[in-house]
Amino acid sequence: MTKVCIIGAGPSGLSALRAFSTARDQGIQIPDITCFEKQNNWGGQWNFTWRTSLDENGEPVHSSMYRHLWSNGPKECLEFSDYSFEEHFGKSIPSFPPRSVLRDYIVGRAERSNVKELVKFNHSVRLVEKDKEGFKVTVEDINKKKVIKEYFDYVIVATGHFSVPNVPEFEGIETFTGRVMHAHDFRSAAEFIGKDVLVVGASYSAEDIGLQCKKYGAKTVSFTFRTAPMGFIWPDGVDERPLLTSVNRSTVTFRDGSNKNFDAIILCTGYLHSFPFLPEDLRLVTNNRLFSPGLFKGVVWNDNTHLFYIGMQDQWYTFTMFDAEAWYTRDVILERIKLPVKEERTLDMNKWDERENKLEDAYEMIDYQADYIRALLEFSDYPSFNLNLTQKEFKAWKKEKEKSILGYRDKSYCSPVTNKQSPVHHTKWWEAMDDTIDNYLKG
Repeated sequence: MTKVCIIGAGPSGLSALRAFSTARDQGIQIPDITCFEKQNNWGGQWNFTWRTSLDENGEPVHSSMYRHLWSNGPKECLEFSDYSFEEHFGKSIPSFPPRSVLRDYIVGRAERSNVKELVKFNHSVRLVEKDKEGFKVTVEDINKKKVIKEYFDYVIVATGHFSVPNVPEFEGIETFTGRVMHAHDFRSAAEFIGKDVLVVGASYSAEDIGLQCKKYGAKTVSFTFRTAPMGFIWPDGVDERPLLTSVNRSTVTFRDGSNKNFDAIILCTGYLHSFPFLPEDLRLVTNNRLFSPGLFKGVVWNDNTHLFYIGMQDQWYTFTMFDAEAWYTRDVILERIKLPVKEERTLDMNKWDERENKLEDAYEMIDYQADYIRALLEFSDYPSFNLNLTQKEFKAWKKEKEKSILGYRDKSYCSPVTNKQSPVHHTKWWEAMDDTIDNYLKG
């Protein structure tokens, strides 16, 4: 029997498992599947942990989640087409859930898929090597301290790319007298109550972590940007400055010549794609972009079509995009999709690459990724959902965010699955300090 290895049981790996289980439930013969997950539970990035650096097994901590994180995009734009939020929670819920609610939703679908017996937890993949038409995979059973080597015909890499910090160097930062951390190690804004905080970066994580710190009691928050300011209307005590040029103990100097004393520096400087278990000729090398070089249809390794990657792009869409990629991957493995020859695959990849290079703004990026999902869905039986609606809602969300960085989460959107308008949350996000599931769902 054909054997398939899935590396990672986060949202991307769970999409792959769901795709195969759906085929199985339709009476289709599926391969022998094993999913290796180094954590002790599934959920990937959505598993909050107080630990930083290394976990209880000495493995690098995977999750970059922090306490009180809320979705910064409408849940309607990531809603599984075969498992709505209403089906999971028994009612329509507001559009911007906290982390615990989203994790409950992700895991809920996985549990109903009856795939847990396919996952080996506390198993860390150490090496993937080409072997004949397939691969020899070396895995460590962390609990038993035992190394296992097994042959697979196909490998699906679903390890994510928001776990290995990109940490730049700044002159004098080693002299800083306060706390320096990367966003990957940020766990709670409570640590910064009454503090002056410098956030390095102008991306989603910078914006959200900086606002978290101010919301929960930081004295001031300053963002420092390399290229351009985010330009939002910030609350009192929040400002933006050009990139820092040097640090001298507690004093930070910026490119415009200004300086300020800080108690903490949080580096929201992005993440690296990292696949230490893959040899160079199988390893995706990219930065965070919408087109993944080397991947046909964003998933098939063009130089070896028995290797797949899921969820490696910069993301507007998330769960539904992972599903589209997983269904496509499944159908290639099941030979329901016949891949074109390598030259044709390369031409197709070049078109997507060239189109991405011409994108001028976020609205064109949204359309690009929606079209990418459409291109995948043409080939599979993934249940239909209103993709056009999600494009409109992403653009509406972007405009609302530009209007109010504090108020955009107080809006509601329409489900592309049930076509129902979601309710407005009972408490404005800036005033909502309790992010428990029970509190979120009440009312």
